[in-house]
Amino acid sequence: MATGVVEATKPLGPDGEPGTCLVIMAHPDDAEFTVAGTVARWIRDGWRVIYVVCTDGSRGSNDAHMPPSRMKPIRRAEQLEAADILGVHTVVFLDYEDGTVQPTLGLRRDLTRLIRRFEPTIVISQDPSAHFHGDYINHPDHRATGEAALHAVFPSAGTRFIFPELLEEGLEPHRVRELFLYGSPDPDVWVDITETVDLKIAALKAHRSQVRGDLAEVWIRARAGDIGKRFGVAYAEQFNRMSLVRES
Repeated sequence: MATGVVEATKPLGPDGEPGTCLVIMAHPDDAEFTVAGTVARWIRDGWRVIYVVCTDGSRGSNDAHMPPSRMKPIRRAEQLEAADILGVHTVVFLDYEDGTVQPTLGLRRDLTRLIRRFEPTIVISQDPSAHFHGDYINHPDHRATGEAALHAVFPSAGTRFIFPELLEEGLEPHRVRELFLYGSPDPDVWVDITETVDLKIAALKAHRSQVRGDLAEVWIRARAGDIGKRFGVAYAEQFNRMSLVRES
């Protein structure tokens, strides 16, 4: 069994009951490839999960007959179908241009707005420090989204006079209690998704423009199975977990 990485036990909100989790990802399908097993498990346990998809997904094809204007509504529909399979409460599309996202103040403001609006206990996003995953170069949209999300969580969401225009919208500061980052070079927690891996696979299969169904299942079972073996379970996902609110 892997050492130095502990199981993320069943999370609870500050009142001891399930809370709200905001999942911030760059593209339609990012959540399904990465964290959907955890999402499905927490939803089963009573959590309300909100998806935030930062880009429009419009550059998701190299087919000359599939320009961005055609691809965008396809990706949106696929993401909504995947979210429905998992039981995700709400999907918010920010529609930044796919492929060229930057961690701008505008993106950080948009994410801060959503954190204050939905008041999540936990935020899940992509680790901005991860440039490589084995032989895969991490997409710059993933890193840009992760960086903007990180700084929306802290300091922007909880600091009254950062983005004071949000106060004019009636959005008071909100402190996120925990941050889970996927794709970290040094993960420190894992989640057993053995009972929800089938939902994860079904949700990924909804992204038909991006992955063949049979390959989606092979990829998920191989990846999540490899992580699970390290911890003595059939399937798992792993994260870097940050506790942001100290208990008094």
